[in-house]
Amino acid sequence: MGRIRNHQLHGSLGILYDARMSAAPTASLVLSFEEARALIEREAVRAVPVATEAIELLRASGCVLAEPVLADRDLPPFARSTRDGYAVRSADLANVPATLNVIAEIKAGEKLENIPAGINQGEAVAIMTGARVPDGADAVVMIEYTKLHGERVEIARPVSAGENIVPRGAEAAKGSTLLTRGVRLTEAGIGVAASVGKSHLQVFRRPRVAMLTTGDEIVAVDATPGPTQIRNSNTYSLAVQIERAGGTPVLLPVAPDEPHALRRLIEKGLESDLLILTGGVSMGRYDLVEQVLAELHAEFFFTGAKIQPGRPVVFGKCSAVTCGAGTPARESAKYFFGLPGNPVSTMVTFELFARPTLEALAGMSPHKLTFVHAKLKSEVRVKPGLKRFLPAILSGEFENSQVELVPWQGSGDIAATARANCYVVISADRERLAPGEFVPVMLR
Repeated sequence: MGRIRNHQLHGSLGILYDARMSAAPTASLVLSFEEARALIEREAVRAVPVATEAIELLRASGCVLAEPVLADRDLPPFARSTRDGYAVRSADLANVPATLNVIAEIKAGEKLENIPAGINQGEAVAIMTGARVPDGADAVVMIEYTKLHGERVEIARPVSAGENIVPRGAEAAKGSTLLTRGVRLTEAGIGVAASVGKSHLQVFRRPRVAMLTTGDEIVAVDATPGPTQIRNSNTYSLAVQIERAGGTPVLLPVAPDEPHALRRLIEKGLESDLLILTGGVSMGRYDLVEQVLAELHAEFFFTGAKIQPGRPVVFGKCSAVTCGAGTPARESAKYFFGLPGNPVSTMVTFELFARPTLEALAGMSPHKLTFVHAKLKSEVRVKPGLKRFLPAILSGEFENSQVELVPWQGSGDIAATARANCYVVISADRERLAPGEFVPVMLR
């Protein structure tokens, strides 16, 4: 039988109950956005990442690190100048202007044998940015404050000990952790790995995410739709979101509104690491997803969230013993999402709920959802009761940002969302947002 599991918190107690069902869930479990998101984050902590693999450094961009990257030596490995100028003893510049003897010049990458063993009182060394500071020098004077006269330099301002020098090991000591397991590799992470000689990295394999679009009204993108049909846009927009979140999309055929065919495709989808269905999760007569999942003894964590767009979103887990014959024991349970079929609802609910689960399966360390804030350009009025994520355009320049809703015709208006670059987030208790008010914004 299918199960509904309620993770909703009442005070400090988590109440857990099971409801046995013969078909689809008989008691819907609709949570607030905050409750649903908290449940998703708790389940993400329990998710077991997929296998690891060693890949070349440049191919690792966007992957999740499966082992820490350590410093193979002190960073920097020597006291490093941060400016072009002259390496000096700061005590020699107690009274300025002062004139010092220039005994050498050091460029970045200079051979050690060409660097003076030290400098004495009254001496200076011309030095370039990134070069090793010679022993005895405790500061670097910027070249802008100097005048060179043959082999002597006149210095117009004093310096403090340590000025314009990065000490050896200030960035990292040998053996210290530079990148932790579970971090997604950006250009900065790739640069760090390269700096410590990592030509290959051990990363988590990208999870395979099966995508199953449902509905007799859906036709292929290259087909000519009939009067009551629409092209399959969800599969393609969702595939882009999956790739950006670190997964590998697996496209399944469109499932018809027929229980036996839908069940076969769901079972096929559960062979992947994560199953995402779109459509078939509302309350209509032919919305069959929850019914078929219940027949497969699925466990439902929630069957809706109080948001717009995307209220009829479903999240659960299905045991491979009953859902995926032949699945290895270590993959005995697979998470699934049923996302609403309207395109904007699909995109929003993926970002809010499916992305954290996918990232956890990809090995990423858990993190909280954060919003930025921007000044609202025009008044917004809504009905209270749902937390809203409405397509908007963030504009302005530099620190002077502002945000305005994109005119749209509801959660099926994908063209409006294509013009947007963010979502304005409106709390469930708000009816009016005034122009000039700073509002939370979820970036896309």
